Amino acid sequence: MLKQLTEAQRDAYHRDGYLFPLPAFGPADARRYRAALESFEARLGMKLTAAGRKYRSRSYLLFDWAQELVRNPAILDAVEDLIGPDILVFTTTWFIKEPGTPLAAGWHQDATHFGLDPIDRHVTAWIALSDASLDSGCMQFVPGSHQRGQLRHGYGLSASINDAGQWIPEPGDATITADCCLQPGQFSLHNTLTVHRSGANTASDRRIGFGVSYIPTSVRHTGSQRHTAHLVRGTDRYGHFDLDPAPTGDFDASAQEVHDASFASYAANYAEQVARHVAQAAA
Repeated sequence: MLKQLTEAQRDAYHRDGYLFPLPAFGPADARRYRAALESFEARLGMKLTAAGRKYRSRSYLLFDWAQELVRNPAILDAVEDLIGPDILVFTTTWFIKEPGTPLAAGWHQDATHFGLDPIDRHVTAWIALSDASLDSGCMQFVPGSHQRGQLRHGYGLSASINDAGQWIPEPGDATITADCCLQPGQFSLHNTLTVHRSGANTASDRRIGFGVSYIPTSVRHTGSQRHTAHLVRGTDRYGHFDLDPAPTGDFDASAQEVHDASFASYAANYAEQVARHVAQAAA
């Protein structure tokens, strides 16, 4: 029995490779989460867009409020309807575009640098904490593109919001796109192989999105070293990942130690997967 999605919604996700908009929480909670994020930025003395990769990543290991986001029941129920009841968070990333800045994302697939097997069991939930509109640079999906499998990516895209500056030189027919417009408190789901992009933020407010990578516990990582993940629902009967603990206090020494080690592992594995894809594309 489905928990959150209707059969029509589940079928649409599998057909198109995405589903939106879906409700996670109301405007008041969206403002509360945004305030918590911006309080963290004030503590750092800079916006996350200037703080580098580390603090954009895996903040559920640092803060209880970020734990609330990755464990949101409406989001987890929808994800469970797609991948089953035993769910890990593989990673998270803040995707923030300041107003009037050129940051964008070229056509790409999330699967390219994660090194997961099976490749297509990963689901990205993208949670909006501010308006995600065409003007602010919302995501745009190519319907059915996940059915084409893993595509070759190039690198070096300037002003990219993605860490490796990746882009698909030959995205195929991208003349028909779905504009993933979301209001604060709404979320979208997309398959890890779905081709998508986003434009620059020409609006007057920040575009703040929290991307959460969910996988079933049965999925393996193909890198040369052990990877960490975070169990948010069900039971891990497989042990493919080292499980990161939840924070015991917001941004305390213990949480920072766990986050430092977890991010270092993620960054090393990510770099290895980029190198692997570059070599495969060259061959």
